[in-house]
Amino acid sequence: MKYALLIYADERRYETMSEAEQGAVFGEYMGLVEELKAAGKYLGGEPLEAVATASTVRVQNGKTVVTDGPYAETREQLGGFFLVEAESLDDAIAMAARIPDARGGSIEVRPVMPLPAG
Repeated sequence: MKYALLIYADERRYETMSEAEQGAVFGEYMGLVEELKAAGKYLGGEPLEAVATASTVRVQNGKTVVTDGPYAETREQLGGFFLVEAESLDDAIAMAARIPDARGGSIEVRPVMPLPAG
């Protein structure tokens, strides 16, 4: 089954890290991606730009309304995602626990709803 591993972290945390510390975390991410690819479990994923670049879109009474930034003020922001193939929820959780930002943030594990072929 496919799972989305949604990575939430305080993006300001990276502002306090040295370039070497940021590089080490990036290296951990790349190592995990390579390991999951080799196991045939990594289907995709991307980091996201800072939350300040986000736009929120709603349609209200037939009119499109766009606001800058995310809807909710939270300490943690959606910073990226992995799309993985897992044997079970436990397998997906085990992969999520290895994502570096799980140590200072949180990883939401969500099954991907299969769409009908056609």
